[in-house]
Amino acid sequence: MLLLGTPPAQATRQATDLPEFDFSACPTVDELPADADAGTWRCEVMHATGHLRMGAIDTPLAEPLTITFAEGRVGGEFRQIFSEMTAAPIRLDRTPLTLTPQYGGYSDFLSDDTRRGEFDIKFAIGSAHGPKNRTWPGCTVGNDEDPIHLVLKDTEPTRVISKDPLIVGFGTRASEFAAPRTSGCRPLDHALDRVLGLPSPAGTNTFDMDVTVAIKPYA
Repeated sequence: MLLLGTPPAQATRQATDLPEFDFSACPTVDELPADADAGTWRCEVMHATGHLRMGAIDTPLAEPLTITFAEGRVGGEFRQIFSEMTAAPIRLDRTPLTLTPQYGGYSDFLSDDTRRGEFDIKFAIGSAHGPKNRTWPGCTVGNDEDPIHLVLKDTEPTRVISKDPLIVGFGTRASEFAAPRTSGCRPLDHALDRVLGLPSPAGTNTFDMDVTVAIKPYA
């Protein structure tokens, strides 16, 4: 299916460059709210790549961050069920460090006139040396008690990439968040803060994301 308002050649290239969408992490029908009408619910798998600027960090997000959740209505009210967030470690240039985005415990992807959605995130700190995906237990930027809160605002309007299956894309940016000092990293806390330029106040950080979302109805 051609992208709306997009030249055919560009639409074909974008459609063939789509990632694989895995719906296996979707909440099951039995996990939906008791009064939910499955016919009004859908599962969404969101892939996002982009660029993170936070403190001294200025790095692309080349491997997709993936968020899976279900949404629908119960008694006329909008409801969501978060399932999981996965991401590959981000190698930080000129350092032996990696940052791995992790879910921070809150999400709300109901769009309105002021924002695309919002969610909490933290970054697990690890080493690029040794076993793949190795992180240092408990050593993070942001944590469950004090996560980084992202408010996403549109930078590119929604475009339909495919109607069967339904896949849409859009651009979004979070630019109002503050980043705290590292936590749980003793005795390296102060050294890591210096390297990462933390804490970093609101207004100095940005997280740009190029997002594609695959949508699968429950019925």
